[in-house]
Amino acid sequence: MMESVMNFVIEIIREPAIFLGLIALTGLLLLKKDISTIVSGTAKTIIGVVILTQGTNILVSSIEPLTAGFNLMYDIQESEVNPALGSDQVLSQYGTQIGIAMLAAFAINLLVARFTKIKHVFLTGHMLFWFPFIFVAVGVENNLSNVQLIIFASIMTALYIIIAPALLRPFVRKVTGSDDFIIGHPTTILSLIAGGVGKLFGTKGRSSEDIKFPKSTEFLREISITSSITMFLVYLVVSIIIGFDTATEAFAAEQNLFIYSLMQGVLFGAGLTILLLGVRMMLAEIIPAFQGISQKWIPNAVPALDAPILFPYAPNAVLIGFIVSMVTSVATIFITGSLGIFSFVIVPLTITCFFEIGTAAIIGNGTGGLKGAIAGSAVAGVVMILLVGLSVPILNGTIADWIVIFGGNDFSLWAFMTDWIAKLF
Repeated sequence: MMESVMNFVIEIIREPAIFLGLIALTGLLLLKKDISTIVSGTAKTIIGVVILTQGTNILVSSIEPLTAGFNLMYDIQESEVNPALGSDQVLSQYGTQIGIAMLAAFAINLLVARFTKIKHVFLTGHMLFWFPFIFVAVGVENNLSNVQLIIFASIMTALYIIIAPALLRPFVRKVTGSDDFIIGHPTTILSLIAGGVGKLFGTKGRSSEDIKFPKSTEFLREISITSSITMFLVYLVVSIIIGFDTATEAFAAEQNLFIYSLMQGVLFGAGLTILLLGVRMMLAEIIPAFQGISQKWIPNAVPALDAPILFPYAPNAVLIGFIVSMVTSVATIFITGSLGIFSFVIVPLTITCFFEIGTAAIIGNGTGGLKGAIAGSAVAGVVMILLVGLSVPILNGTIADWIVIFGGNDFSLWAFMTDWIAKLF
C-alpha cells in the first residue's frame, strides 16, 4: 500500500503539468481566492505547461535530424558507448531508489527554503527526477548498497536543487529585472560560464535584441519567422556540404530536400511560437499563485522553473546560442577526435546546444550584450563537449548511453564531482 502511494506521488511530480497545477492550486487556496479564480488559475497553469511541453517536443523533433547530418559532415561515427546496464535497465532496476531520493531531496529543499536565507523552491518536476537518476547511477558505479544509494542520491540531489538555482539567481535577475522566479535546470554551469565570459569580453551597450533590421526586412523582428528561416538555412547548408543524396538518407527525408528543409524550419518556428505561448500563459498564473505559498508557508520564496521560461526575454540570443555553440562544439568534437583525447566517440548535442546554451546565451547577453551572447555561447559549446568527455568514463557501466545524448551540462559536471564523494561511502 505504502509503495503504491509513493509511486503515485512520484508520477505526479514527474508530470510537470500536474505538479505545477497542484502548486498553483495550493497557492490560490492559501490566498483564499474565490472558486472561479481557483479553477481558472489551476487549469490555465496546467494548460500552459502542456502547451510549453508540446512546443518543446516540436523543437526537439525539428533539430534531431541535424545530428546525423553533422556526423556525416565531420565524419563522426555513431557513439560506441555501450554500458553494461544501460539507462533503461537502471530505470527499471533502481526506480524505487530514484523515487525515494527525489521525494527526500524535495522535502529538504522545502525545509531549507523555510528556515534559511536560501529562499527558492525547485519546481522543474522532470529535473527533480533526472538528477537522482544520475546520482543513483554514480552510486551503482561505486557499488553502494540500496540504503547507501538512497542516502547518497537524496543528499546530492538536495544539494544540487538548493545550490545551483541560487548561483544563477543574480544572473537571472539581471535579465528579467525582477526576482519573480529563477531557473531550475541543468544549464547552470554553462550559463555561469557564459555570464562570466560575457562580463569579460562583452559590451553592455548593445543587446542581441537591439539588432537593427532595414525597413524592408522588419518582418525578421518576428522570432517565429527569423527562427524558421535560420533553421531552413542550416538544413540547406548541411545538405549542400554533405551532398543532397547523402542528406536525404541522413535526414530520412521522404520529400524533395528543399521542401524538407523548408518544413523543418517552419516546424522549428512553430515549436518556438507554441513554447513561448505556453511560457506566457503559465507564468501569468503560477507566479501570482506561488505568492500564496510564499506568504503562508515559506516567506519570500520564489519558484525555480524550467529554462524556457527565460526565452521570451531574449529570443534572438537563444538562436545565437544555438548556432554558435553548434559550430564550436562540432569543431571541438573534431579536434578531440583527431587528437585521440577521448577513447570513445562524442556526437553533436543539438538538444543541449538549444536549451542549455540557448539559455546561457541569454545570460551572456545580460552581462555583455550581443558580444557577450556570442562569446559566452562559443566558450560554452567547447566546455559542453569536455564535460561529456569527463562524465562518460564515470558512468561507463550504467548510463553512459544516456549522458552522451543529454549531457554536457550540470548532469555531466555533477556526475564527475559526486563520483569522488561516492567513493567515501
